[in-house]
Amino acid sequence: MDKKLRKLSRKLSYILRHNPGKFGISLDPGGWVPLNELSEKTGISMEKILEVVRRQEKRRFEVKGGRIRALYGHSVMAPSYEPAEPPDVLYHGTSPESARKILEEGLKPMGRAYVHLSVSPEEAFYVGRRHSEKPVILRIRAAEAFRNGIEFYRAGDLYLTRYLPPVYIEEMREASGS
Repeated sequence: MDKKLRKLSRKLSYILRHNPGKFGISLDPGGWVPLNELSEKTGISMEKILEVVRRQEKRRFEVKGGRIRALYGHSVMAPSYEPAEPPDVLYHGTSPESARKILEEGLKPMGRAYVHLSVSPEEAFYVGRRHSEKPVILRIRAAEAFRNGIEFYRAGDLYLTRYLPPVYIEEMREASGS
């Protein structure tokens, strides 16, 4: 994605995840807004919005029936998702300081609606690099947690949950981005 589209993607993320009211936009309970309303109230053409969605490297937005929503990362509201059975293991990348706290207290959304979990240690490493040069990769026994009543949701390439107790979390011994 080129620089202009990446900037536009960040703007759409800000609007749909964090501050729709600033633009006079109200999200429905699922986090959706009509495309034409988003275009009218932001001055971004529908063609550009759809180009961002079509060329997104990670699936951050979803378009259905003339509506759009951000899939995850919300701070203003939590879109509703259908529960989904996770794979046996998921991963979470974080800083060494946060990892110690997570291993004691569990994974919490920390200002967001959901905890984000990756399907591979490589993806978790990439996410963790946003928080530390040497991220810690946590291995999540997701299927076991699911069997014990923890709900998971699917959002694009991620799995989400509202809280994960520490009993299902362990630190991976080898973390690398390769």
